[in-house]
Order: sequence, then C-alpha cells, then structure tokens
Amino acid sequence: MRRKEPRNIGDLESLATEQANSRSRGLDKKSSLEIARIINSEDKQVAQAIAPALPQVARAIDWIAEALAHGGRLIYVGAGTSARIAALDAAECPPTFNTPPGLVQFVVAGGSKALAASQEGNEDSRRLGISAIRKKRPGKKDVVVGIAASGRTPFTVAALLWARRAGARTIAMTSNPASPLEEAAEMSIVVETGPEVVCGSTRMKAGTAQKMVLNMLSTGAMVRMGYVYGNLMVNLHRSNTKLVARSIRIVGEALGLGNARARQALVAAGQDVPVAIVMAKTGVSRAKAERALMHAKGHVRNAIELATRMP
Repeated sequence: MRRKEPRNIGDLESLATEQANSRSRGLDKKSSLEIARIINSEDKQVAQAIAPALPQVARAIDWIAEALAHGGRLIYVGAGTSARIAALDAAECPPTFNTPPGLVQFVVAGGSKALAASQEGNEDSRRLGISAIRKKRPGKKDVVVGIAASGRTPFTVAALLWARRAGARTIAMTSNPASPLEEAAEMSIVVETGPEVVCGSTRMKAGTAQKMVLNMLSTGAMVRMGYVYGNLMVNLHRSNTKLVARSIRIVGEALGLGNARARQALVAAGQDVPVAIVMAKTGVSRAKAERALMHAKGHVRNAIELATRMP
C-alpha cells in the first residue's frame, strides 16, 4: 500500500520560526554590545528547547548505532543552512572517529557547490530531492535524517519520503511541530526554538539547535559503537602533528602513563591507539589485540574483555 503524501501546513507566516521576535525590536538602533547581548540571551534558550526532545534524540542514537554496526549508513538530507550544518557533521566524523568516509554522508539541495555558495532555489524541487537521494540508494540498513527548520522544504520532504519507501529508517529534524517533514518520517525530533533575533533567519537559533542535535546523534552513535573509551577519543586518525600529540595524551590518560611510556605503548602497537590500549590493559600481543578489536568491531571496551578470554 502506497503511503500518502504528507499534508501541507500553510504559508510560512504561520510558523513560529517566521514570527517577529519582540525581544529584538529596534535591533538596528542598538549598540554592538546590545546586539551581542540580545543574541546571547536568545542563544541561551536553545539548550533548554532541546531538552524535551531528548527521548527522541536517544532513540535516534540507538537507531543510528544499530545501523552503522550492521553495515548501514547515516545519511543527512537538507537544503541551505540545514544542509551545510549536516555536511559539517558528516565531514568531521572521519577525523574524529577514524570512520570510513562513506559511513556518514549528506545530500544537499544544489549539490556540493551549495556548501560554499547559495543555491536556495533548488530546495523548492521535489523532483531534485528524489533524484538526489536515489543516487545514495538508501535501504533497510540505513538511517536517513531530513533536516529543515521550517519542516516544509519540498526537496527534503520528498527525499525523506522516498528513502522511507525504499526501506530506510527515517528521522525528521525540525523547529516547527506538525510539519510535512515530520509526517513523512518514521520518527521526529522537534526543537521549538521560536522566533529568531532577525526575523526568519533560521541560521541562528534553529541552526544552532541543529548543530547541537547532530553533535548528539553522531557522537552518541560513535560512543555506542565503542569508538570512545571512557570519554577519550581513542579512534582518532593521526593525520597531523596535533593529532599525533593528542594520541599520546589519550593513551597516557587511558593507561595512567606519562608521555614517554605512552609513546612506547604506541610504538609497540604500531601507532594504533585502540591497539595500544587493549595491549596494555590485557597484556596480550599486538596480534591478539588487533584480532580482539576486529571481533569486537572496533569497540574498545568489548575488545579488552574479549582479549582476556583469548587462548
């Protein structure tokens, strides 16, 4: 049975994110310090607005972690600010958690060129949304997150609906309730950030909320997958001088060692942080530590437990 197309919610003028903010009236007559204080005051409300949605955020983390652990992908879909924030989150996963580039992906209205220059007209096309998501070939293993402050962007709604019909798990992220995007998705994360300091500029509070929630989704999923040990970024990619130094500090913190001994542990582990930690925690050889991590699918704490039981 075909799923019905999501209903419309009327003109933009009806949305809370499009209303004039009474607390920033006369903004153009304010001093620079007053402008900064008003924006800061409004930004303080964002974390509070996210709090009621935390149960949905937690459920989304579980979905994403399960999908990634079973060979699936996390795919973000959006237009304009939403897409650029999502692209940032996707791009930061490989250097932070040493994940394959294709594990967390993004679809942006207007293509990659829209990340640097506005291509806002593309967001009105349902056809382009479907075409863009089809290229990713989402399926039952994947989770697709559609992001739109308004919750009504045709590109994003159409892409999310197509992904759901293709069998992917779908999540809507919006700042307005009862939207077409929410109706198109299997689950929704609604963060009601309200009117912006500059009327309709959802790159502000709504965009900040999107960044904060995406941080929770990707980081939470990677923690669940064991790419974080304690609160240490143990699966980082040692690609520059800063990250090499950070890896030494992380190994030292995890094992209670000074820098010199942490360096020695890394040398013995072939400069691999998780291997160094498993070796030191269990006393097994490098080969056994690598095998334990492989069987544990990179989950460091599980690999430590597994290594202790290896013959």
